[in-house]
Amino acid sequence: METTLEATAPTSIAESVINLERQYLLQNYARYPLVLKRGRGCWLYDANGKRYLDLISGIGVNALGHAHPRITRVIREQASLLVHSSNLYYHEYQGALAKKLAEVSGLQRAFFCNSGTESMEGAIKMIHSHGRRVREDKFEIVSLENSFHGRSIGALSVTGQPKYRKDFEPLMPGVHFVPMHDEAALEAAVTNRTAGIIVETIQGEGGIYPVAESWLRKARELADRFDALLVFDEIQCGIGRPGTHFAYQLHVPAVLPDVVTMAKPISCGLPLGAILMNERAAASIAPGMHGTTFGGGALTCRVALEFFEILDELLPQMRRVSAYFFDGLHKLRAKHSFIREIRGQGLMIGMELEFPCGHLVQEAMSEGLLINVTHGNVVRMLPPYILTEKEADRALVGLGRILRRAKPAA
Repeated sequence: METTLEATAPTSIAESVINLERQYLLQNYARYPLVLKRGRGCWLYDANGKRYLDLISGIGVNALGHAHPRITRVIREQASLLVHSSNLYYHEYQGALAKKLAEVSGLQRAFFCNSGTESMEGAIKMIHSHGRRVREDKFEIVSLENSFHGRSIGALSVTGQPKYRKDFEPLMPGVHFVPMHDEAALEAAVTNRTAGIIVETIQGEGGIYPVAESWLRKARELADRFDALLVFDEIQCGIGRPGTHFAYQLHVPAVLPDVVTMAKPISCGLPLGAILMNERAAASIAPGMHGTTFGGGALTCRVALEFFEILDELLPQMRRVSAYFFDGLHKLRAKHSFIREIRGQGLMIGMELEFPCGHLVQEAMSEGLLINVTHGNVVRMLPPYILTEKEADRALVGLGRILRRAKPAA
């Protein structure tokens, strides 16, 4: 296939790829007409060689950008030694990665899987198992309105956005949704039947909304009072993106959960997710109750260990560039009254407009920028952690041009 595409005129490369997918793939994605060929650092190149500043990084996955030399070297070395062995046996990287995650999270144990959704499924199983050990009817879960936790039936059941749930109902029973920051509603929802409380510490797909520290502390207090597990979903907002290892660590002292779900950036584009937990939560899963075929393979775990070595060196730069980028975005807001709010943490950025702005994604592509719009009117940016001030300037110039001609879609 590669040889055939290279032999075709540049304008037909994209057409060939798009037509093939339209013919053979399930048509569940509304893709943009862009065929990407290669990447380097914070930049991606399409089939015709046009360059784009990647401000979405594979929806928060490509934390170190593209073709990072240290990650590329580790992949090459490990692929020649051992890629997969299953969890029937040991290899030298899974325990080392679990130790690193315990050190940076403040929790004690880890389970490795393949994706964020899968980590959420495991957390839900922990909640249910924990509740049943206390009493037979202790299975209810409290989650936030406007939340997003994944695409499987279990993850959809705790997702507080009807648009994702409606086509697949009936879903898992016993889930109650409360408004963000309504502490009275949270207190009313948590009872002796509650087995778990699930919170995205910064709502991602829902529009980049950080959850207030006081609300998190109330959730922790209620989980302790009613013997429920407190689960923080840090799949999009964690593992370095907020400028700390996890978003709950932005608060001092940290509001420590019982369970953390994580995935996106941990293996720099390779599929790896994890559930982190304290000993209390870990006790809910006995041998044989949960497992995975692919999770925690030698290749993905070794890459993740290399990622953490780089991340520890990179965090100060991330915080500096984040402050610089946010400052530039606030200057743009001062020029355009239709920008309602700039919000986020670290390199997790949302710019809310007064009107639906999905059409701005393709306008940004024409400017050589890759962005995303979520919740209808929020420009979402999840740039690679290696973003520099110079690249932030390039993003701000392109965004400025788009915003100067921005108007509601017809």
